[in-house]
Amino acid sequence: MGYYKNFKSKLLALLLLLFISVIAVLNLLSADRSFSESENRMLEQLPHFSLKALLSGDFTADFEKYVSDQFVFRDFWMGAKTDMDRMMGKKESNGIYIGKDGYLIQNFIPPAEKDLEEKVDAIHAFDHATPGLDKYVMLAPTAAAIYQDKLPKYTIIGDQEAYLKKVKQWMYPNLRFIDVFPSLYAARDQPIYYKTDHHWTTKGAYIAYLELCRQMGLTPQKEEEFNIQQVTDEFYGSLYSKSGFRHVQSDRLELYLPKDQEKYTVTYVDEEKTTDSLYAMEQLQRKDKYAVFLNGNHARIHIKTANPSGRKLLVVKDSYANSLITFLLKHFSEIHVVDLRYYEEDLASFVHEQGIQDMLLLYNANTFFEDPSIKNVTE
Repeated sequence: MGYYKNFKSKLLALLLLLFISVIAVLNLLSADRSFSESENRMLEQLPHFSLKALLSGDFTADFEKYVSDQFVFRDFWMGAKTDMDRMMGKKESNGIYIGKDGYLIQNFIPPAEKDLEEKVDAIHAFDHATPGLDKYVMLAPTAAAIYQDKLPKYTIIGDQEAYLKKVKQWMYPNLRFIDVFPSLYAARDQPIYYKTDHHWTTKGAYIAYLELCRQMGLTPQKEEEFNIQQVTDEFYGSLYSKSGFRHVQSDRLELYLPKDQEKYTVTYVDEEKTTDSLYAMEQLQRKDKYAVFLNGNHARIHIKTANPSGRKLLVVKDSYANSLITFLLKHFSEIHVVDLRYYEEDLASFVHEQGIQDMLLLYNANTFFEDPSIKNVTE
């Protein structure tokens, strides 16, 4: 009996050693990956060794990240971990909650007040530099604010709506704050946010467009004027990638295509590429299918439409605007799209040079509160 027990212990130890050895060899033989399709992000690469980096601790910290990112079968291990967590009743991973009806909902962390003041001050400074420009500010709430009842029980997150109201109160009166929270909340029973992605759906963007038209004095296009086309039902978005939660239902992605669509041109300025469509259909074959809208994010895009009015619009934005811009083609002769995360020129000078009359600043709440790039609006 003792012999059998001893043999079993040695066998288990040998199998464990064999497993570790095989994994170690596979890690050595496997080529490093630069990008993770499942996580939709760039992966850490082998850090450069130097004595200074070693002594400071930077090398060991970076090497640990590198090993973690390049670990063999990483996607499998991540999926196995979150599956085990779900079996044990865990409802949160990397700041993402798995809620009712299959919704993945990103936590909202309240911003530091000083940082928020600096962002509003930057917008005010830009307003002083462009006195002839009519400005509209739209900060879109995320699903965390609209779908609080879908969060797991006893979940406590920041009050996003309260911070949106605070920004509205701090804005100069001539900066017209477009509050889309009531409209989106009223439509919450419709599919206005993706379940696996942090963006609003094209339906959600359309509802925000209706409110924008009301504030800008534009006559909105009716939904009946569009062919609403589902282009995929296999969309797994950013929250799916970030959380590691698997075995959730994929999203459908729809395009609103005008029935009487007129010709227009879309120029990606830095890339020196021009096309006749807002949609990069090839992105539907890739992981980040939301990039079908405007082919993802770019520093500057110029859209020229068939509208003869001569009215020009500047959209300063994050990716929430990508699915809304299609609704604006009928209303403007030119639309200039700027993403301050990549744009490095003086924006006020650009407004004067182009003779732009209207500006829409459109961010989702998380990006506005977390990303510092909005402060570049005055640089």
